Amino acid sequence: MFYAAASRAVRTCQRPPITLPTLRHCQHISSLHYQQANPAYRKMSTNGTQSKKELDPNQGGDESKKTYHKQATGEAWKTVQAHSSDNDLKLYGSCFCPFVHRVWISLEHKGLDYQYVEVDVYKKPKLLLDINPRGLVPALRHGDWGMYESTVLMEYLEDLDQGKTLLPKDPKLRAHSRLWSDHINRHIIPAFYRYLQAQEAKDQANFASELTEQIGKLVETADADGPYFIGKDITFVDVQLAPWIIRLEKVLKPYRGWPDPEPGSRWEKWVRAIEGNEAVMKTTSDDKLYLDSYERYAENRPNTSQVREAINSGRGLP
Repeated sequence: MFYAAASRAVRTCQRPPITLPTLRHCQHISSLHYQQANPAYRKMSTNGTQSKKELDPNQGGDESKKTYHKQATGEAWKTVQAHSSDNDLKLYGSCFCPFVHRVWISLEHKGLDYQYVEVDVYKKPKLLLDINPRGLVPALRHGDWGMYESTVLMEYLEDLDQGKTLLPKDPKLRAHSRLWSDHINRHIIPAFYRYLQAQEAKDQANFASELTEQIGKLVETADADGPYFIGKDITFVDVQLAPWIIRLEKVLKPYRGWPDPEPGSRWEKWVRAIEGNEAVMKTTSDDKLYLDSYERYAENRPNTSQVREAINSGRGLP
């Protein structure tokens, strides 16, 4: 992707050269095709019988359709278990949700003591509605006080002034961080979902170009040496983007042919730093969780989420 000339582009303010997924990869890769090609799926077998289970609305009555997971896996599951005891500070989340992932990374980075509570966001339990009347995650309860919205929650954790900071001390750099966090929320995330939900090859190619362009703008303004956005340490903008960097590899690559970063590029340096960050790794599940949970987006199924509906209607993120 952004690529051999990315670091030069940061210095010269030129747009890095763009490598897009080829059209043959822009076609939707069906879950059946992926399962046949992927050894992890081939190893999954049944004895010919399956117990009847309640299907989620997004499956449309078809039990062969994958749905969202309701429990973390891999390293993320270990972190859930380590933070299962009752605590004054509680994060209500859903294991597949990238907005939850932001707040979770922040908590782990800061080394705060907290409780992780998994909720089925589509069933909107009362404990969630008591905090957020819209029933969306992430939601945070701190004592008898509750709040929601991932960026707001990240800022709240900063304001607690506990653990490692994510926002820089310098007021100008803080403003710079907030500006480019806004770019991520306004431009990169909607482009990610437009690309993933598009069903026609022409639309996929257009949205791949849009996503590449918007990421390119962020790479242009990043510190030339990195590996993170403003230098050698992970900060606010990195955590804002991190869940989608993970999902470029785990979701867009298998479903839409998203390319690997160009070796030696500034973008590759950033991606590898995020992927290897301890707080990110400790809150990331195994690949199958993301493949299953995002199949509904890749097929643009009804009853998938409020994000899906907003993207399809051209509205901003809910």
